[in-house]
Amino acid sequence: MKKLTNPLVSVIIPVYNAGSTLSIALNSLARQTYTNLEIVVVNDASTDNSEDLIKYFTGIFEKRGIAAKALNHSQNQGVSTSRNTGLESASGDYIGYLDADDWMEPNAIELMVNEAIQKDADIVGCNWLLSFEQKERKMSQPSFASPQEAIQKIINGTLRWNLWLFLVRRSLYLNSNIRFIPGMNIGEDLRVMVKLLLEASRVCYIDKALYHYGQSNLQSLTKTFSCEHIRQITANVKDVEENVRKSSIASEIKESLPFLKQHIKLPLLISDHEEMYRTWLKWFPEVNRIVMSNGALPLRNRILQWLAVKEQFWAIKLYYRGVVRLVYGKIYK
Repeated sequence: MKKLTNPLVSVIIPVYNAGSTLSIALNSLARQTYTNLEIVVVNDASTDNSEDLIKYFTGIFEKRGIAAKALNHSQNQGVSTSRNTGLESASGDYIGYLDADDWMEPNAIELMVNEAIQKDADIVGCNWLLSFEQKERKMSQPSFASPQEAIQKIINGTLRWNLWLFLVRRSLYLNSNIRFIPGMNIGEDLRVMVKLLLEASRVCYIDKALYHYGQSNLQSLTKTFSCEHIRQITANVKDVEENVRKSSIASEIKESLPFLKQHIKLPLLISDHEEMYRTWLKWFPEVNRIVMSNGALPLRNRILQWLAVKEQFWAIKLYYRGVVRLVYGKIYK
């Protein structure tokens, strides 16, 4: 494969009724120091002022010499279909994603592209910031030097799999026809990111916080899992298991797959609702017996799960009210 010197980067932004935050997201792209960009905005039948903002920023991009595509769905179809629409239209050498309520550092794409060129990498990852109304917290990713190491850390629960943290060579999507499953909008990043890593030859990581993940309040951090959410996540986890098991990846990684199920349901315990704890007990119950086995996780997370197994729900509530609410509700508010 010919080494690229000035690759075109397509950034895909799915939009649905994001008028209150979209300007910040798109302005962060207009301010990028790397300008060989193709901005692909997919308006998923928004009913607010999102379309007007997209038109406004499309003009700004064009004035800066940045290619911009504004695509529209006639009916709301969800983020997975929106990302597929963006992928079908994208022509860049690399693909990146930006959610409509987040934003990037001005040099984010330049730094990631430079790393991709230097290492001839298929995938480049970076660090990120959890951003509240007034303060931010750096959420450090662990480093990884190979696709197998990245997959192992995703399974262990130490590496986030969100697509907005990675710049990915578009040919990985094309060669194996990797797409999102329409209607499967929860946990889709996990399934797609693992597939991309299984296809990649060279990966690298930048220890710089380049992406701002917007959170307006504590409630947006501690999301409620509905039955439909659990159904979709379970299907995506099953897909990951099947793809990893049939791959040529190291056997010890395959053997650690139960840790992924442990980690995926951990957010149910970041709550003060007992029904969430009981849902945790019933979801992937086969991994409850090994809650203390994943040494890659912080001890507090393992203890929290051990308390759930023992149905010591009072202690989980105490942790939530004394630690989570204090840290995210007060300190980082």
